[in-house]
Amino acid sequence: MLFNSTSFLIFFPIVVCMYFLLPGRLLQNLWLLICSYFFYMCWQPVYGLLLLGVTAVSYTGGLFIGRARGRASSKAVLTISILLVLGTLFFFKYVNFTVDILSGVLRVLHIGFAPSHFNIVLPVGISFYTFQALGYLIDVYRGDIEAEKDPLKYALFISFFLQLLAGPIGRARNLLYEIPARHHFDFEKARDGVLLMLWGFFLKIVLADRLTIFVDTVYGDIETFPGWYLIIATILFGVQIYCDFAGYSTIALGAAGILGIDLTDNFQAPYLAATSQEFWSRWHISLTGWFRDYLYIPLGGNRKGKARKQLNRMIVFLVSGLWHGADLSFVIWGALNGLYQVLGDILKPLRDAFVSFFRIDRKAAGHRVLQSVITFCLVDISWIFFRADNMKAAISCIRSMLRASNPWVLSGGALFECGLDGHDFNVIILSLILLTAADFFKYRKIKLRDVLCSQAAWVRVLLIPLFICFILLTGVWGPGYNAANFIYFQF
Repeated sequence: MLFNSTSFLIFFPIVVCMYFLLPGRLLQNLWLLICSYFFYMCWQPVYGLLLLGVTAVSYTGGLFIGRARGRASSKAVLTISILLVLGTLFFFKYVNFTVDILSGVLRVLHIGFAPSHFNIVLPVGISFYTFQALGYLIDVYRGDIEAEKDPLKYALFISFFLQLLAGPIGRARNLLYEIPARHHFDFEKARDGVLLMLWGFFLKIVLADRLTIFVDTVYGDIETFPGWYLIIATILFGVQIYCDFAGYSTIALGAAGILGIDLTDNFQAPYLAATSQEFWSRWHISLTGWFRDYLYIPLGGNRKGKARKQLNRMIVFLVSGLWHGADLSFVIWGALNGLYQVLGDILKPLRDAFVSFFRIDRKAAGHRVLQSVITFCLVDISWIFFRADNMKAAISCIRSMLRASNPWVLSGGALFECGLDGHDFNVIILSLILLTAADFFKYRKIKLRDVLCSQAAWVRVLLIPLFICFILLTGVWGPGYNAANFIYFQF
C-alpha cells in the first residue's frame, strides 16, 4: 500500500477516526499495531512473520541486556542479539552479493566450484526496522534507556506503519515513548499535518514521478540517448531522488502529526548546502545520525587524531553505501561521498588562504550560491553510481558523458523524445521554482505553514484549494497509471 495510492487515501482516514474514537491508551496502541501489521502485510503477508521475528528477538534481547547490565553476560547477549538481527538483514539483502564475491574469488583461483544464487525477494523496509531494533539494543546496553517491558509498546515502536518502510529511523529514547502515549485530537497539529502531506504529495507525484519518466527513458537506453541526454538525466535524477525520498518523509511526518506523533524531519534543504559535510547533515538525517552515534563515535570519531578521523569517515560512508544496496556501485557511491569530506578537510587551509588572498566575502550571496552549485555537482556525480543498474553501467554512463558531443539536444525539442513534452517541462520548471523557494525558507528556518496560517482566512481559503487543484491537474496519476514505488523502498 503506497502513500500515493487510492487505497492509502481510504485506509488512513479510517485509521485516524478509529484512533481518536477509541477510549484509553491501550486500545489506541492495539489499533495502531493492528493497522501497522495490516499495512506491512499488504506487500507480502508472509513477511509479517519476519517483522514479528525481528521484534521478538530485539525485545527479548533488550530484557536480558537490561537485567544483566554491568556483567559480562550483558555484552554476550548484546552480541548474540545483534548477530541475529543483522543475520536476518544479511540473508535477505547480502547473501547473493556474497555469493557473487565468492564466485569471483574462486574464478581467480581457478577453482571450478560455482555457488548458486538464492531465489530471495527483499522484504520492503527491512533495512530500516532492523537498524531501529539495533539502535534500541545498543541504547539499552549503554544504559541510555531502560529495557521496555511492555511488548505491545515495543512492537508498535518497531512496526509503526508511517515510518516502517523508509524511515525516518526512530530512536528508542524518543519514539518508544512518543508513539504509545495517549494522544487527543489537536486541530492545529492536524492542520499542519494535512499541509505537510499535501507538500509531500506535490514532491512525489508532480515532480518525482514526472522526472522518473525522463530519467528512466535515458538511463534505460544510453546508446540511443548518450552524452548531453545523460548529463541532463543525471541532473534531474538528483532532483528526482530528493523529491521522491523527501516526499515520502514529508507525507509520513504530516500523517504522524495528525495522530499527534512527532517524527524526525529527515530533510533540511540539503541542496542548498555549501559543503559536502553540510549536505550530509541535511540529507537523510535519521540515518546520518544513526551512523554517527552507533558507528563513527564507537570507532573513535575525531578523538584519535586526524588520520584516524578520516579513516573513520571513510568506513562510515563505505558501510552506508553497502547499506543502500548489495552492489559495488553503491560502495563506490559511498566512497565518493566519504572522499569529498576527507578532501574537504585536507584542502581547507588552501581554501582559507585563497579566500583571504582574494578578499572574498564568504557571506556574500554570490559566493554561497557558487558553493551550493559546486556541492550539488559533486553529489550529483556520485548519484550516477546510485542510479545506474550496476558498476559496469555506471562506468558506461560516465564515459558517454565525458565524450558528450551533442549539445544541440538542449534546443530544438530533442529532449521531448525522452517521454516528456513541452507541457511537462513547463510544469517541472514551475515546480522547481516552488521547491527552491520552499527550501530557501526552510534553510532560513522559516516555516511556510506558519506564514500561511497567519494570513487572512480568505487567503488560506484561496491558496490551499488552488494548490490541491495544481497537484490534481499536474500530478502523474489517473487511469492507466500505476502508483510508482518510492525509491528508498528497495533499500
